[in-house]
Amino acid sequence: MLFSDVHVDRRYCQHLVALSEQADVVVGAGDFGSLRRGIVKTINWLSSIKKPTVLVPGNAESYEELVSACSTWPEAVVLHGSACSIAGWSFYGIGGGIPVTPFGSWSYDFSESQALELLKDCPTGGILVSHSPPFGVLDISSGGQHLGSTAVLQTMQSRSPRLLVCGHIHESCGQQYEVNGTTVVNAGPEGMFVEL
Repeated sequence: MLFSDVHVDRRYCQHLVALSEQADVVVGAGDFGSLRRGIVKTINWLSSIKKPTVLVPGNAESYEELVSACSTWPEAVVLHGSACSIAGWSFYGIGGGIPVTPFGSWSYDFSESQALELLKDCPTGGILVSHSPPFGVLDISSGGQHLGSTAVLQTMQSRSPRLLVCGHIHESCGQQYEVNGTTVVNAGPEGMFVEL
């Protein structure tokens, strides 16, 4: 089960907990908090999920804040420039807003060059979890602009993940798109299922 961008909404979290019972693995692609607040509250609601869970920080919480919030949730692993293996699948994660957002100092953001450095160890053929979508794919804002990441796009093109789970651009949430053998999912807060 895939989701993103719950932003301290208890109803979404309760819905996701119920949905997770049908899942083998749960992936959360960031933005658990809102303006760096409510992160612990959101994770407390979600920690009723008892399936293996992979999370990356969004731009609404930092890696350190998310790791701290998840310290009592044994099923959850937080990735950011790092990998884990679950059920024979390699997961690699990168969090934050990429490229740097216009939201100011509260937003947990990275430049494209910083993101490329964080993505350099991404394995081939696995599952890439990125808060930011790849540039040009499920990344269109309400103003019609592409706001995705060129670093995530380059990594998708060079490492050919089977699945790329993202969020961040709310206007594209709940959608999926196939690109050269990679299923890209902008998950959104309602939760989605993908079979691999």
